[in-house]
Amino acid sequence: LLPLLVDLVIFLVFNSKVPLECEIGEGTCFEHRGIAIVIHPEAVIGKRCAILSCVTIGGKGKGIPGAPVIGDDVTIGSGARIIGPVRIGSGATIGANAVVISDIPEGATAVGVPARVVS
Repeated sequence: LLPLLVDLVIFLVFNSKVPLECEIGEGTCFEHRGIAIVIHPEAVIGKRCAILSCVTIGGKGKGIPGAPVIGDDVTIGSGARIIGPVRIGSGATIGANAVVISDIPEGATAVGVPARVVS
């Protein structure tokens, strides 16, 4: 009962959905108080990541398996969407409002809709 109550309070105060089932690495920071962040229950987020406001890390829909796997030291810009069973390599940067629907290699920067690697 207590975990459900904590989940409800987080949703009401921060308008965010961060399920207890998702794996979030040590040192990962939800910038701007974690406002409007939605994370898939099966998502894996590495260590020391920076996730800005209004980010969605989710699946492709009900009944479709797979959730994002995000490496260590990744920065995800405001409003970005990471959708489906994609992998984001360690040290990557996802630009603001990017929509990631395919894998991003280590150390790369991805921007746009759909996101493409620019460096």
